Amino acid sequence: MSLLFKIGFLEVSIVNMIDIALVAALLYQIYKLLKGSVAIKIFLGFLSIYLIYLLVGALRMELLSSILGQFMGVGVIAAIIIFAPEIRKFLLLIGRSSLLSQDNALRNLFFFWKKKEASTFNISPIIDASKTLAGGNTGALMVISKSTELKFYAESGDILDADLSKRLLISIFNKYSPLHDGAVIIHQGKIKAARCILPVTEREVPAQFGLRHRAAIGMSEATDALVLIISEETGQVSLAKNGMIIHNVSFQDVREILNDYLNDLIVDSRFEHLENYESLQRRKMAMTSKT
Repeated sequence: MSLLFKIGFLEVSIVNMIDIALVAALLYQIYKLLKGSVAIKIFLGFLSIYLIYLLVGALRMELLSSILGQFMGVGVIAAIIIFAPEIRKFLLLIGRSSLLSQDNALRNLFFFWKKKEASTFNISPIIDASKTLAGGNTGALMVISKSTELKFYAESGDILDADLSKRLLISIFNKYSPLHDGAVIIHQGKIKAARCILPVTEREVPAQFGLRHRAAIGMSEATDALVLIISEETGQVSLAKNGMIIHNVSFQDVREILNDYLNDLIVDSRFEHLENYESLQRRKMAMTSKT
């Protein structure tokens, strides 16, 4: 163990610094998962109880300490039950970035004999259909997946396995169509299913976002898919990815982001930048309306 420096009796080595950096990264990822959700308040409640438990133990308040001790004894099991959705998201995050994930180079090296299917396909039907639907203020929800067919979510609706086309998308989301209520799942140039049920996010979202936007955010949190939303009220187009959403996107930007996503180019940083910009604009508008 190589010593870096010494503070009094405390010796700090390279391993200690790596340990601190890893813990900091872990806490940051946990914060990102809990940010904006009810779970952060529950977590602070657990933390408050734990600090009280330490305090009453130090003050030798035996009765209260024993009661809180019984609670802390089952605290891990209770935390697993309460934070089950957040734990699932955290494991999904690790799975996406693991060495054997779908798009990792080492996985391709180990499984080189397996032919990798091309993720790209003609996205013009999606863009053209979105223009028509948005022009007529027709609500729509499209899930574009490059890695998996999302069979679990596809089976919640009606399996189509049809070639992607503008006319088919427009007919599905026509308000008189029996398939319009729900989401369409698109994979490898195929419309896998329609009328699919998506998970709804538990995060706090702006008031102007309805159930369709909440379902899109929830789907992007649970999978690595890119979700396209067309608002029925305004006809504006939004995109959701990894729990982030950007609102009122131009069709040129939709095309670029879709191409970047399907070609494994970095999309998350662009989403994070645009989402932060939108949040800043909303805060400015709220402050202006108050004054």
